[in-house]
Amino acid sequence: MSDFAEYKYDGSQKVELSKVKTNDTGSYKTKEEAADKLKANIDIMIAEQGKLFAQGQCSLLLIFQAMDAAGKDGAISHVMSGLNPQGTDVYSFKQPSAEELSHDYLWRVNKCLPQRGKIGIFNRSYYEEVLVVRVHNLIQSQRLSQRYKEDIWDKRYRQIREYERYLYENGVLPIKFFLHISKDEQKKRLLDRIEDKAKNWKFNEADIKEREYWDDYQKYYEETINNTATPHAPWYVIPSDKKWFTRLAISQVIVKTMTGLDLKYPEISEQQAAVLEKYRKVLSE
Repeated sequence: MSDFAEYKYDGSQKVELSKVKTNDTGSYKTKEEAADKLKANIDIMIAEQGKLFAQGQCSLLLIFQAMDAAGKDGAISHVMSGLNPQGTDVYSFKQPSAEELSHDYLWRVNKCLPQRGKIGIFNRSYYEEVLVVRVHNLIQSQRLSQRYKEDIWDKRYRQIREYERYLYENGVLPIKFFLHISKDEQKKRLLDRIEDKAKNWKFNEADIKEREYWDDYQKYYEETINNTATPHAPWYVIPSDKKWFTRLAISQVIVKTMTGLDLKYPEISEQQAAVLEKYRKVLSE
């Protein structure tokens, strides 16, 4: 099974987003072909999730970052469909509250980390702290003393690398997806939200304003990926002009990761087996 290694960045090479094709579909030529493979991958994920939950030794943390309209919500709902809700937690990080701003920037994230045996999904994440905060100079609202602001972005990159190593070494395995959409495709999708009445509710005026900062976001996404991609917390830059391929690629990365963990249902002892046999006989009478 391909793990889409061409889209993986683990620190061994640098990404240049301008050179990554946003409309790439790999070896898949049709939506139908990809749909069959996606369904097969979801079936594998369901089976592996059961083992992950039963074993209860580690958890997955799936992080989704993207420009507006790149398809994060749709990818999450399609790829994770069929999974046991009891073993899956989804969190969407919006603008920090007053309470959250009174703490360090990772405080609100720690409360949402997945328990052992679960899959945690972050729809946006602590990476907003080196993206939107940087683009709009929101660091000024974070109540930091001036002495802490020197080289703030290099410090945060280091802190995030160390934080993700900490997570990995404690059994929380980060997998980070950047859904890479072209500016033209984003424009098309935003127009669709205006012209299709069924999608009007999705339109947000802020999305149009954020387009003005497109080049800044591309620059800082590239810098962020290159400064936080590591072997234990890799980034996957997923071409996202074709939603069907985006969803397939994400599912395949997750499947490859989960099957690589060699997950198994716990084995019971001879004593436990004897107890089960006892009650099997009771129930069979």
